[in-house]
Amino acid sequence: MLVSRRLKRLLQMVPGKRRFGVYRFLPFFFVLGGAMEWFMINVRIGKETFYDVYRRKRSERQYEARMEKSE
Repeated sequence: MLVSRRLKRLLQMVPGKRRFGVYRFLPFFFVLGGAMEWFMINVRIGKETFYDVYRRKRSERQYEARMEKSE
């Protein structure tokens, strides 16, 4: 109960409630999405980033499709 009161009070502190309603939280989601994208591009876990894995898997699928097509 205490956590929900604190969360409710924190959400009430975000300005623009009358003018924007629930849409006042959109800037937070845009920033969160941008941060996630930056993380996926720049942060290496092991030796690869997310996009390294994505490009490799995409090229593997294209290769397999060409092999199936040529058979």
